[in-house]
Amino acid sequence: MATSNTSAGSDLNIILTGFMGTGKTSVARELAHLLGRRVIDLDTEIEKSAGMSITEIFRKFGEPWFRDLETRTARENARKKPAAIISTGGGVVLRSENMEALRESGIVFCLQATPETILKRTSSNNERPLLHVEDPLGRIRDMLSARAPFYSVCDSMIDTEGKSPRQIAEEILEKFWPLAEKRPSSR
Repeated sequence: MATSNTSAGSDLNIILTGFMGTGKTSVARELAHLLGRRVIDLDTEIEKSAGMSITEIFRKFGEPWFRDLETRTARENARKKPAAIISTGGGVVLRSENMEALRESGIVFCLQATPETILKRTSSNNERPLLHVEDPLGRIRDMLSARAPFYSVCDSMIDTEGKSPRQIAEEILEKFWPLAEKRPSSR
């Protein structure tokens, strides 16, 4: 496993995106532990900024207002905080300006899992406003299908099925350093 913090990539963020329940938060913590970097969880930053939970934001203001706040938060954190592990919400990919800001600041990894695994991982969490529907598995399938083209622009796709956060973090690091070396030296 390549975990050395070489000059290539030393100031680049490692950005984790992917659908809810794919392991972004736990993998971000593992990467931070392995590299000695700080974690920036964009959903947590959004909640701090708004002074309320994401569920409350959706209920009071709706998804468009949330997405605007998400865009502002993604831009601020990607550009101002180099050498971090940034964990995004699953919908951050829906706006091209989010992905542009994130990709300018680092390497973007998309974590993936099957709809069934996602449902299993998220079923005990009532803080998932997009899954408060009669058929959550159908909703997951529909949303994954709609978001697939957006996720495909990430630098690398990582399958999380049957892997521990440590195994996923190690796989990301094996891919991160070679991708960082291919980046132009100036941002």
